[in-house]
This record gives sequence, C-alpha cells and structure tokens, in this order.
Amino acid sequence: MKTKKITIEGLARMVKGGFDGADKKIEKGFKEINTRLDRIETFILKQHSQKIEYLEKRINRLEEALAMK
Repeated sequence: MKTKKITIEGLARMVKGGFDGADKKIEKGFKEINTRLDRIETFILKQHSQKIEYLEKRINRLEEALAMK
C-alpha cells in the first residue's frame, strides 16, 4: 500500500478549498434569517396596532358613557 506525502502547502490548499464559498453560504443564510425576522416583526407590529385600535375604541366608549351622566 502506497502512502502519499502531504506537504504543508498541499494541506493549506485543501483547507482553503474547504472554505471557498463559505462566505456566500453564510451571507445567504443571514439574508434568509433577516427576511424571516422582518416578516415576524411586521406581523407583531400589525397585531399590536390592532390591539391598540381596539383599546382606543373601548376607551372612547367609556369616556362617552361617563360624559353622559
């Protein structure tokens, strides 16, 4: 059985090859995460806005009812 000698330079090339393109994969992953977070943020803000509107209407009705007395 033959063994192949690996030089430091050869090892460095192999390691570099393993990392080539990793930055693009990471960047794509972050874009996907940011997109999901944006959707979640939009959903939560819309939900809170609806709750605030509902509470404002209830307060207005209470104020009107109290003013009638």
